[in-house]
Amino acid sequence: MNEIEFLGVSITEWFGYAASLAVLVSFLMKDIKTLRYVNSLGCLLFVVYGVLLDLSIPIVITNTAILGINFYYLFIKKKV
Repeated sequence: MNEIEFLGVSITEWFGYAASLAVLVSFLMKDIKTLRYVNSLGCLLFVVYGVLLDLSIPIVITNTAILGINFYYLFIKKKV
């Protein structure tokens, strides 16, 4: 498959870099709610990355689970 590139880097790799950066930045947050939002963005990007890697099941399952946990604490439990 011919991968689209931007600045010599594949789109798939860009998603991986963006996901890694978002997860890293999330751990710099002092407020747990902000941490969960930023971490959720990173997890969502990792899910896309996993799909673009011809469906890397471990990446997709792990980050979908973490997204679910963040969703639970942000919108269902609401006592963080």
